[in-house]
This record gives sequence, C-alpha cells and structure tokens, in this order.
Amino acid sequence: MLRKNLVANFFGQGWVAVMGLAFVPLYIKYIGIESYGLIGLFAVVQAWLTLLDMGLVPALSREMSRFTGGVHSVDSIWRLLRSVEVLLFAVAVGLFLSVYVASGWLAVDWINTEKISSDVARQAITAMGFVAALRLLENIYKSCLVGLQLQLSFNVINSFFATLRGVGAVAVLAWYSPTVLAFFAWQALVSVCSIVAMCAYVYRAMPQAKEAPRFSYSALQEVGGFAGGVVSITFLALLLTQVDKILLSKFLSLSEFGYYSLAALLANGLYMVVGPINQAFFPRFSELFSRKADSELVESFHLGAQLVAVFLGAGGVVLIFFSEFVLRVWTGDPTLSANTALLVSILSVGCLLNGLLWIPYQMQLAHAWTSLGIKMNVIAILFIVPAIIWVAPRYGAIGVAWVWVSLNCAYFFLGMHFMFRKIMKGEKWRWYFKDVAVPLLCGGAVASAFKMIFEDINFFVFTAAALSIFLTFVLAAERVRGLLVKRFALFKA
Repeated sequence: MLRKNLVANFFGQGWVAVMGLAFVPLYIKYIGIESYGLIGLFAVVQAWLTLLDMGLVPALSREMSRFTGGVHSVDSIWRLLRSVEVLLFAVAVGLFLSVYVASGWLAVDWINTEKISSDVARQAITAMGFVAALRLLENIYKSCLVGLQLQLSFNVINSFFATLRGVGAVAVLAWYSPTVLAFFAWQALVSVCSIVAMCAYVYRAMPQAKEAPRFSYSALQEVGGFAGGVVSITFLALLLTQVDKILLSKFLSLSEFGYYSLAALLANGLYMVVGPINQAFFPRFSELFSRKADSELVESFHLGAQLVAVFLGAGGVVLIFFSEFVLRVWTGDPTLSANTALLVSILSVGCLLNGLLWIPYQMQLAHAWTSLGIKMNVIAILFIVPAIIWVAPRYGAIGVAWVWVSLNCAYFFLGMHFMFRKIMKGEKWRWYFKDVAVPLLCGGAVASAFKMIFEDINFFVFTAAALSIFLTFVLAAERVRGLLVKRFALFKA
C-alpha cells in the first residue's frame, strides 16, 4: 500500500506541479506582471486556508487513517465528516463575506497598483475570496481520500482538475478575455466541479452508516486537542512563511511583488516533491504508531527522510546553482530571468532546509505531539517579524529572502535537537548524517564541479548536470540505494 501510494503521489502531484508552473509565463504574457502580482497575492490567501480549517482537515485525515486501522466505527467516522463539513461550510461563507467587505480597503490602502485601477483590483480581491472559500471546501474531501489511503484515486481526480485549471485558464485568457477577473472566474468554476466530484467519490468509498450522519459537537471535541495543536502550529508557521509576502505586498509596487511571487512560486515548487512523500508516509506513521510497531516506525522514518533528501535535495541543488538557466527556459524572457534568478537561488536554500524538516514534523503529528512546533514557532516569530519589518524597506526582496534562510537554519540545527530528545530517541545523528548530510554534500559537490568547469550553461550541460546530481543523491542515500539494489536483483533474477 505504501509503495502504491508513493508512486501515485509522485505521478499525481508531479503532474499538478507541472500544471501549476507550466502556464505561469503565459499568464504573465496575457495579463502582465502587475496583474500576475494579484495572482501571487491569491497564493498568500490560499496558504492561509490551512489556518481557517482550524486544524480539522489534517485531524480528519488522521482519523480516516485510524478508521482504516479499526479505531473508529462507521457511524462515528461519518459523524465526524458531517460535523467538519457543516462547520467549514460556515467558515467558507464567513471568509467570502469578510474578503468582500475588506476588498475596497485592500485595493486602495494596501496594495500599490500602477496601471490597474482600484476598481479592478477590488473586484479581483473579491473573486479571490470566493475561490479561496471553495478551495477550503475542496480540502475536506482531499483529506478524506488521503486518510483512507485512496491516494491513486485522489491523484487521478486532482490531476484532472489541475489540468483543467491550467489549460482552461490559458484558453480563457487567450480567446475570451485577457484579464485577471476572467482568470479567477475560471478558477471558481473548476473548484465547484472539483468539490462535487471529490465529495461524490468519498461518499461512495465509505461504508454506509446505519443512521443518517448529523452534526455532532462531541465528535469535534474528540479531535479538538489534536486539531487545536495543529491549528496553533499552522498559524505560527503561516506567520513565518507568509509574513514576507504580506509585508512585501505593502512595501513593494505590485510589479515588484510580481517578480518576488514568481521567484517564490518556483522555489516553493520544491515542496511539490516533498508533498507526495509526506502524503504517503503520514498515514503509515499513524498506523504503525497506533500498533506500537516501533522498529517498523523507525525504519519507515529513515526511509521517508532519505527519499525527501534525494528528491528535494536534487531539485533544490539544481535550482540553487542553475536558477537563471531554469528561469530562461521556463519563461523565455532573459530580462525577467536576470531580475529573478538571485531571488530564486536564495529562496531555494530556505525551502530546501524547510522541506527536510517535513518528515520529522509528520512523525510529531503521528505521535499527536504538537507542543514542540508551537514553542519553536513562537520563538521564531519573535525573531522573524521584527527582522522582516526592518529589512524589507531597506533591502527589499533580497534581504527578506536571506531572513527566510536564517530562520530555517535555526529550525534545522536547533529545533530538531529537541524533537529527538523525546521521540525517535537515538536516531538524531543517523538522521543528520546518513539521511541528510551525506546526500546533500555529495550532490552539492557535483553541482559545484559543473559550475566551475562550464562557464556557459546550455541545455546539454544542464541536462548532464541535473542527471549527475540526481544520481549522486540516489547513490549517497543508503536506504534508497539499498532499495534500488534489491529491486535490480529481483528483476535480474
């Protein structure tokens, strides 16, 4: 099941990542970099959806996993699902109304438009709120499919609608109306269709309840402790990961913010590599922890960590060392690439360090241990918010990017020390050294060699470098290398 889910997630989320990145240059071509800044602002709004679900979406996914392990009855899991649906529908309505009311102030007093009228900006912000409310409801059924470990089905459905979002948006902009309002109208239509499709699939996949499920406050209370811890961590994490964009949207012009959004989108694309691994391993961690299968849990942890190190590490090193070439191929615009390359490299360092922490965080959630994340994030906020407020007006986007790197260095070198004191005891140095350091150092050395040998990076040099870096990561990761050797031996036999 783990292998099947992992493969499905890589193909599915890989396709979603391609759809999310492939059409960005066309969006910019049709609506301009300033209007694209509004799409970048929408990405910030969408990130905050993980807070608005009040921790109930990850809690629901966890309880669905526990249901497959026999912890829940059919009636109890249906009550929880219905309770989450009712509550988050009310939240979605409240979200849209709040954005609608605040749209005029945001369009005039917050963002700095140059060519776009404040009226168009207001309408676009209102449309953002509507699409964000729909995405909140989508996440309910996505979490159910993931928790039930129906991840092949989830990825097929999710990939289809990601394709519809991207291809359809380009078609709308090219043949109907090259405006940011048309873009958001299409996103809303696709989200409605996605909600209907995923909801229908979840309802058919789950066993029939003996009685009609109803809203139950007690069902929410049962997961309240876990959900409350998750939402606390999420709130603090969002402040840490999104405060740069929030403040830069105030300090920079919308065009400059568009460049930063473009760089952040490409760097954050690294998380698309981590997502499939986390999505496959979190239900596995929860199941093994529930069964008290400690030795299997430890080995699953290191396998997940090394898979992240290989795929995230290889992608991160390529972006750090070859950002300008990647941007030039992606956008086809040398000027845009030159203006964005340094930002991409710096942000990629921070995202690489951050992504390496995701498997340890999934293990904390599987243990229902949320207090460490809360404490770490509170301390980090005391540092990062004043730092960004001071850095942003003086050093702009580049300075803020370095603040992001500094924050993740602290998480990586200090925060993980406290995790390994309580869970995964005795595994700290194995994680630091074998799971992370050896693959990163080897892959980084290969990338440095290519940069020193080849001054002019062309397609063939880049391809050779990327393949060499990836192969080096695979060979340097002990568990991943062992799996490949085992598979090759079985195939040969």
